[in-house]
Amino acid sequence: MLVSKEWLNEFVRVNVPVEELAEKITRSGIEVEEITDYTKDIKNLVVGHVLTKEKHPDADKLNVTTVDVGDETLQIVCGAPNVDAGQYVIVCKPGGRLPDGVKIKRAKLRGVESNGMICSLGELGLPKNLVPAQYETGIFHFPEEVTPGTDALEALFLADGVMEFGLTPNRADAMSMLGSAYEVSALYEEEIEFPEAELEESGNAADAIAVTIEDADASPYYAARVVRNVEIKPSPTWMQMRLIKAGVRPINNVVDVSNYVMMELGQPLHMFDADKIGSQKIVVRYAEAGEKMTTLDDKERVLTAEDIVVTNGSAPIALGGVMGGDFSEVTEETKNVVIESALFNPVHVRKTSRQTGLRSEASSRFEKGVAPERVNMALDRAAFLLQEHANGNVLAGIVAAGELPDLEVTVQITTDEVNGLIGFDLSNTEIKTIFERLGFDSQVDGDAFNVHVPTRRGDITIKEDLIEEVARIYGYDELPSTLPVTHASKRVGLTAYQAKRRAVKSLLEGLGLNQAITYALVSEEKAQQFTDKTEETVKLMMPMSADHAVLRQSLLPHLIDAVQYNNARQLKDVALYEIGNVFRGRGSAQPVETEKLAGIITGQFSATEWQGKVEAVDFFVIKGIVEALAAKLSVQFTYERADVTELHPGRSAQVLLNGEVIGFIGQLHPLIEREHDLKETYVFELNLQRILEETSAVKYHMIPKFPGISRDIALEVERTRETGELIDIIMSADNKYLQRAMVFDVYEGEHIAEDKKSVAIRMEFLNPEETLKDADIQPIVDQILENLTAAGAKLRG
Repeated sequence: MLVSKEWLNEFVRVNVPVEELAEKITRSGIEVEEITDYTKDIKNLVVGHVLTKEKHPDADKLNVTTVDVGDETLQIVCGAPNVDAGQYVIVCKPGGRLPDGVKIKRAKLRGVESNGMICSLGELGLPKNLVPAQYETGIFHFPEEVTPGTDALEALFLADGVMEFGLTPNRADAMSMLGSAYEVSALYEEEIEFPEAELEESGNAADAIAVTIEDADASPYYAARVVRNVEIKPSPTWMQMRLIKAGVRPINNVVDVSNYVMMELGQPLHMFDADKIGSQKIVVRYAEAGEKMTTLDDKERVLTAEDIVVTNGSAPIALGGVMGGDFSEVTEETKNVVIESALFNPVHVRKTSRQTGLRSEASSRFEKGVAPERVNMALDRAAFLLQEHANGNVLAGIVAAGELPDLEVTVQITTDEVNGLIGFDLSNTEIKTIFERLGFDSQVDGDAFNVHVPTRRGDITIKEDLIEEVARIYGYDELPSTLPVTHASKRVGLTAYQAKRRAVKSLLEGLGLNQAITYALVSEEKAQQFTDKTEETVKLMMPMSADHAVLRQSLLPHLIDAVQYNNARQLKDVALYEIGNVFRGRGSAQPVETEKLAGIITGQFSATEWQGKVEAVDFFVIKGIVEALAAKLSVQFTYERADVTELHPGRSAQVLLNGEVIGFIGQLHPLIEREHDLKETYVFELNLQRILEETSAVKYHMIPKFPGISRDIALEVERTRETGELIDIIMSADNKYLQRAMVFDVYEGEHIAEDKKSVAIRMEFLNPEETLKDADIQPIVDQILENLTAAGAKLRG
């Protein structure tokens, strides 16, 4: 929303610089993102009266004019095709300056002296797309008489600063000059002056038009006024310039009035040519599927059953809340006007705007919700302006259908609730004064308030909203600095789940991984990666793009993108992890969220260049990280061969906890690596929620005082046999000293049969109470070897 300080002064007089005003508004909760100063870099700009115009003797496209600038008459050579005698124009005198560092000097153009410059609006820094069509290729001239020598910026209402409000969706009330005035009035305790709307009516509008609403869900209230015998002409300068400063291009006085009132009061209007509507009826309904109409941009639209249409009883003449139809638009031949002011279903306006690509100032206001209290006010204001500036005759009465909804909210609150939440010590009187400054009626009963919130403030529905209003109007800078109030009886700290999750993060970061946080939205294709393809995805109804249309089912797709991004910037050694939720659909039911842990590593995992030692990432590095995690959380994982499409078929494994598959580890499939231009890259993804639920507490063991003993054995087994089976057989031995068994070598080749392999396993024994002797463990080793032999393994010599 662009808010002109000059226009704002029409409603509430605040005699402070625009910079100071912007600072105070920002501190109260509405951010002023930018201030446009239209006087910047401009000097010696006055109004001139063109007395004569003659052709340049030596240039067909130049004219020699004499211009009265108040204290003198200047000869100025002008190349604008629309310059003419009798016009009141903008003149930059010699020695003057224009934006972008343009200096105006006395000069000779084709031998004729020129003392200054007659300016266009574009040369004053106004955007070309906002300049009225009649001035688009030439100079600007005032439609009314102006005293020569007057400061041109003052005459153009450009001695002004315009603030750009960065409004959040809940502050639709500030999408108008009156709404902004309420805000400033509350901050400075100044009275608001409402715009004039005193009408001189004649006849009866009900004789000229009838209004019907077929579906109250589409439009709960629709109202119209009729103005006859309007004179189509340019709007007065003040109206044109205020519209330009608000980001709206002036068209003609009738169209400009509708836009002006919308920016002024926040209620969108539409002007119909009453003689082109095609009947004396207006009927509001939902469109029929496949129904067609041509909008003001000359495009034929195929409508859906969710579009709201304003019709003449049969054919659509406007898309409700979005855009009018082509055949009923106001033109230079228009004589009689029907002014529309209504409430439309905001959800359907949004859908229509999105489906048609027609996003306008009007639709953006309807989408966020307009105040019912402004609907008829805007009608009267627009009729008054047509009466004043289009010489129109206003027919008596508002023709309406439906009822204005009563959206006023009453909120009950106490002084203690206000002070208790924000830490102030305000009295009843101070709180009531703030409500009055905001324009809220309130009744006080002891320390209790009944606050009546007007419909323009649809963002205030509960007592916390009111407390926020008190805080921001009283001043966030006045909030006291205090420590949080705690109670000794209440235990403060991390939950068991949070503590375990923090331990996981600490471990992974200690192992050299960096935490990543990626977007939860992915494409449909990526949502199916690293998952069971039968899982139902969760799709957004209105996604920003196809790349962000579905909630993720795995953390890895975006982590792969992150590694690719880093590799492309010469960061070849990347180790990342992420903890985040994934989502599984359940039809119309609430999706299931599961917290997962994923990691990805590529390049060198450990590089000690001073020793000349480089350790590239391999399967055992990623498995070691997962094993370290299991040890930290006092759980035990087992592994099985994995069948994940996106993983290397020979370098991947499923991770099981108590027989349940809770994730996988492995190398990315070479096709995936090639697609993302990656070297060997290893990943893991685990159901962290399931693991932490299984972990009751982190268990710690005393460091043993006595040394352990290890025994190495080499077994010859079938080449296709999984080494994990051998470990399971060894660990199944009934003893209390065997701590663990691990494979440290697998050999296939010379001196061993082609269908066999040699597996070397180290067994570690420990007695925490005394030093072990060979005699203590030999029976255990013999039993293990017997079990292995029975299972088909052969001990190698």
